[in-house]
Amino acid sequence: MNRLLNRWQLRFGRYAIRNLMMYVCSTMLAVYFLQYMLYIPVISWLDLSRSDLLQGQVWRLITFIFIPPSNSPFWLLVSLYFYYFIGNSLEGAWGSFRFNIYYLFGMLFTVAAALITGYGSNQWLNLSLFLAFAQLFPDMEFLIFFVLPVKAKYLAMVDWALFAWGFLSGGWPSRVTILFAVANFFLFFGKDFIDSIRTYFHYRGTRKNFRKNMRGGGRNPW
Repeated sequence: MNRLLNRWQLRFGRYAIRNLMMYVCSTMLAVYFLQYMLYIPVISWLDLSRSDLLQGQVWRLITFIFIPPSNSPFWLLVSLYFYYFIGNSLEGAWGSFRFNIYYLFGMLFTVAAALITGYGSNQWLNLSLFLAFAQLFPDMEFLIFFVLPVKAKYLAMVDWALFAWGFLSGGWPSRVTILFAVANFFLFFGKDFIDSIRTYFHYRGTRKNFRKNMRGGGRNPW
């Protein structure tokens, strides 16, 4: 994947959108203002629906990413700050082009899921951003409820648990959506992610054997 991205960057890197999440979050805020302050039903014109796409409303292939994550002003601002911080951090680590590609693949997979299930949203796409962030910055700390510091790698476990719960408790449309939502993460991090899981369980096995031997009192088997 890295080789392919390098080739694409040489050819198309100049077309990358810098500060992508700033534009996404700003447009979400504008949509919120129109929908919930001016009571203009713009969300119904922007969401991702297979039936609307088949009627020729192709703008929905893009506009669904601008639907705000909450109708609560407080949680909207918290979510937008979080999205911007995560996206800006990923763009700083990867560069604008690679971050654009990661987000674009997430959009394409979301659209593919919507064509199968009939409807799609940006919820799981935005959660997948944090999975990428936690993979790159596992020890970065966040203040939960503005008080409790928790590392990104532990929050990622919660993120994965949400994906797992949604997959197990939801119907087949939810399962298809979730599988497609994490596809871009595995496209970028699949090998590293699997290797990290193997390393973790190997470490746990080593610790378990060490403790078992210690409880044996260090007896000489000979």
